[in-house]
Amino acid sequence: MQRSRWFLTSVVAVTALVAATTPAVATPATSSVRFATFNASLNRAQAGQLVADLSTPDNAQAREAAEVIQRNRPDVLLVNEFDYVPDNAAANLFRQNYLGVGQNGATPIDYPYAFTAPVNTGVSTGFDLDRNGQVGGGNDAHGFGVFEGQYGMLVLSKYPIDTAAARTFQQFRWADMPGALLPDDPATPAKADWYSPAILDVLRLSSKSHWDLPIQVGGSDVHFLVSHPTPPVFDGPEDRNGTKNHDEVRFWADYVTPGKGEYIYDDRGGRGGLGARDRFVVAGDNNADQYDGDGIDGGIERLLRAPRVIDPHPGSLGGVAAAREQGGANTTHQGPAFFDTGDFADNTPGNLRVDYVLPSHGLIPWRAEVFWPLPGSPLARLNDVSDHHLVRVDVLVPRWS
Repeated sequence: MQRSRWFLTSVVAVTALVAATTPAVATPATSSVRFATFNASLNRAQAGQLVADLSTPDNAQAREAAEVIQRNRPDVLLVNEFDYVPDNAAANLFRQNYLGVGQNGATPIDYPYAFTAPVNTGVSTGFDLDRNGQVGGGNDAHGFGVFEGQYGMLVLSKYPIDTAAARTFQQFRWADMPGALLPDDPATPAKADWYSPAILDVLRLSSKSHWDLPIQVGGSDVHFLVSHPTPPVFDGPEDRNGTKNHDEVRFWADYVTPGKGEYIYDDRGGRGGLGARDRFVVAGDNNADQYDGDGIDGGIERLLRAPRVIDPHPGSLGGVAAAREQGGANTTHQGPAFFDTGDFADNTPGNLRVDYVLPSHGLIPWRAEVFWPLPGSPLARLNDVSDHHLVRVDVLVPRWS
């Protein structure tokens, strides 16, 4: 990395630390809202197992995940890797038996509003996507999963969710994105030909889904834009997962940029992206790091540099300490460990920044943090809840008339 880039990131890190210790006061004309994302790894190997585990209040992993949420107290939260169960059945059990019960001295937390919807994981395409000679299994689904709904998403909110205006993009086809970065078969001279026209006619972009959920704050909406793109690994030289990750991330960059999202359609047939004055927060486990890892260059940058997106650079000293202690690939990383959110295998890829909370212009971020307690601190025991750490950003939401 060039010296100038290191200087810039160092300045940003110091700015984030100052912001984390500077109080903000919400005036009658504003509301301070904490938005967060947390890949809690509350997925299960079999359908129905999550409901069974959450039906009693004594599942150790769920208790620890609930404690992380209680310690951070987000107002609006995306939970990645929470298996989809219709009618909020699993979500209601998690709220009642875990979030509503104080964990290890933490204060219970109440979320009156919850949103879940079907996702593409485990939904069969009917084609041999990985070319292993068989049709079936997670690799041949629209999104990897051994059953429908595995690795789903859940949004919890203290503020009303306008479900009537919510938009889901589960069925948006990858080939309908202009200039889609479709995977290429390296054994043929043709370009972008890993998938046949018949496959591209049905293959969806989202490995889980993309949701636009209007959160009603102070008489106006903040669009909570959530997703969980596929990891850019577990494939071959065709890079079918890397290219899909790139375009899943690109989807939101186009959606929030006026003039770029006209091609987008939702599951109810509505078209287009957000308007120039719409306020939003993009959140999720994007499985892409700006400097390191296996993501395609320029993927996450396209979102971070979208004209209306603010990157508040949440960070933690715990991430710095972990990178130093674990060594391995972390010693060669270009990106500052202060911004890491994922604690992955030491040799490859090392720790990465893959989880994001990105507010828009029209919102005022005043504090940002990655929940990664320092080794030896009282809450360090929560570092092993998931291989991802909760990311939170506090924003002031001015009330618009």
